[in-house]
Amino acid sequence: MRKVLKLAMLMTVSLVSLSATLPVTAQELGDVSTAFRWLGKNDRIAVEAYDDPKVIGVTCYVSRARTGGVKGTVGLAEDKAEASIACRQVAATVTFKGTVPQQEDVFSERMSILFKRLHIVRLVDVKRNTLVYLTYSDKLIDGSPMNAITAVPVAASTPIPVK
Repeated sequence: MRKVLKLAMLMTVSLVSLSATLPVTAQELGDVSTAFRWLGKNDRIAVEAYDDPKVIGVTCYVSRARTGGVKGTVGLAEDKAEASIACRQVAATVTFKGTVPQQEDVFSERMSILFKRLHIVRLVDVKRNTLVYLTYSDKLIDGSPMNAITAVPVAASTPIPVK
């Protein structure tokens, strides 16, 4: 009986730790066509929602260019480095899953077949009890200076638990 309980506990701990390391995925909300392509998808601006995995009640909305054509349809095109972000409190209250670091890469996604990624970084402004979100892209050789920023104030009654 003890072995069965130990095995059940081990499986539960494994599942919980696995779910904590699963990557954040975007929910695509829609897109708008910006340029017609004869073959493959059109160039477009996609709008996606990302729920912050450590801050329950905050969602970030990102719009960014998606390259169409044959290369874009099969995933070989390099998307532009421009993105816009707006993060909002989407629940009655904001709650935290444990402590959060002063700065953390919340989400990262490939933007081209080689070396280019979109990042969403959360920073904590302790003095103002505010979560600041930054989006930018990087490349192996040179990153893009294009970026966007947004902030979500947290109620004074809920101090942000910083590491």
